[in-house]
Amino acid sequence: MNPDLPKLENPDAMPFVVLASSSPRRRLMFEELGVRHTVIPASVDDGELFHATHVDPAEWVAALAYLKAASSAQLYIADPQIKRGANTLVIGADTVCVHNGKVMGQPGDRNEAHAMILSMSDAEHEVLTGIAIVDPITGRREIFIDRSVVRVGVIPESEIVAYLESEQWRGKAGAYNITERLAAGWPIEFDGDETSIVGIPLTRTLERVQQFFVD
Repeated sequence: MNPDLPKLENPDAMPFVVLASSSPRRRLMFEELGVRHTVIPASVDDGELFHATHVDPAEWVAALAYLKAASSAQLYIADPQIKRGANTLVIGADTVCVHNGKVMGQPGDRNEAHAMILSMSDAEHEVLTGIAIVDPITGRREIFIDRSVVRVGVIPESEIVAYLESEQWRGKAGAYNITERLAAGWPIEFDGDETSIVGIPLTRTLERVQQFFVD
């Protein structure tokens, strides 16, 4: 299930997009929009190599988004089997939740996911998504950050346990996908772009992509 997506009058006129992510949610949104794209996952394992300590969360997601985009751009250029053309852009994205100043990315295990959900229950947190758009030929880049605020009501422990057993928390910043949790009836309200909370602010991103070579 995807959130409401922006409307594109002529998706075929968009630059060809390389997604620096294997996220099925991001790819599905591009497929539903009809944007021509491929996936070249970045060779950057942020969960293993980097830790968000003593760093501004906004700078953190921006830096990781760029590292991912730059990595996939290099893989795109280096692969002899790829037929490269003009007007191709690589998009890297990174999303974290921030609660009481603590950065929460993807949980490493069930216990960490449990702790994340408990901390956000009956509380408010911020969701930051960093986006990096890179021209793999010239290296020109654009980087921006999108912010949303999410308010979560009380989630009963029994419901948290059932959710953890479903394994749906895996691979998701803050251990949840807002569209899935809204459909499941969780008491959630938010200010911002739902697609940004899912993992990529589509309206802002596609506007930048459309204008990238024009500008």
